[in-house]
Amino acid sequence: MNRLKLLVAIFLLIVMLANFFAQAYALQLSTDRDVYSEGQPLLVYGKALPDEPLIMRLFAPDGTIAQFNQITADSNGDFSHILIKWPNATTNYAYGTYSVEAIATKENGTSQKVDVKFAPSSSLVQIPIQRTVLTVVFAPQTAAVNQTFRVFVQVTSDGQLVAASEKLLTTSHVHTPAGDVVILTNSIKKLHDGLYYTDFTPSQEGTYVFHMVAYFQGTKSQGSAATLVLKQDINGISNQILKLNSVLDSTTQELDKLKTEIQGFGNVLDTSQRSITQVNQNINKTVTSMSESVQSIEAASGQFNSLFLPVVALIAVIIALQITILARRR
Repeated sequence: MNRLKLLVAIFLLIVMLANFFAQAYALQLSTDRDVYSEGQPLLVYGKALPDEPLIMRLFAPDGTIAQFNQITADSNGDFSHILIKWPNATTNYAYGTYSVEAIATKENGTSQKVDVKFAPSSSLVQIPIQRTVLTVVFAPQTAAVNQTFRVFVQVTSDGQLVAASEKLLTTSHVHTPAGDVVILTNSIKKLHDGLYYTDFTPSQEGTYVFHMVAYFQGTKSQGSAATLVLKQDINGISNQILKLNSVLDSTTQELDKLKTEIQGFGNVLDTSQRSITQVNQNINKTVTSMSESVQSIEAASGQFNSLFLPVVALIAVIIALQITILARRR
């Protein structure tokens, strides 16, 4: 009896395990093609549990949900559904790699994904289904020791900013001039979908290399940027230049003032020189006049001498004659 119960229990366990594995692997998802162009319908089909509700989602290249539908499998578990008729390419539906996901509600949320390509043409050119993830790092060229600066990171998938959290960049790090590696996992913050930043404070001079690593939907992308850290940043140098310019301006003003004063002094010198020249000319004129006067006096003196000497001689003769006359009378 006990043996019979044991056999029944083993049988029931085998049935339960069979049902479990059947349910676990019941969901199957496929699309009618790999590459689609504008105007073509996206047909999804597959296998699920009988009468099972399914959630169908279409993810854009940036990770956002572009289309959402709910369907139900038939009594045999088969399903087929046109998820979307591809519209003209816009910012909402740009060319790139999309993901179709089916979620089985009765199978503990079991899901399957299939990647498809939305391209300008689906027949003329063979386009491989692959996701292009790009990571671009924006860092300042120069910085200063102990001065915090910000580094920005942009992550795109097929040209669109990805909608993901900071965990997208969990393995990002920075290489210091000393050769050390500083992990940036806990310091990266989200600014916008696909845009992230981190604030970093260098402690020594040298070149810092920021190595950002993004992992999105199975695709890995890397980007790097370098920052040269100096003792003083460009702002400090600019302030010193401004201060030097201020000193130079002040010096220029003083020189202009001195130049003005020198010009005024030059004018005074010119006036004094003209006055001295005028005085000199007057003196010259006076000396000339005096010289002419002296010459006139000399000429007059000569004329006087020529007239006075004969008179004196005549007087002397007269006196001599009188003396002679007086002598004879005695």
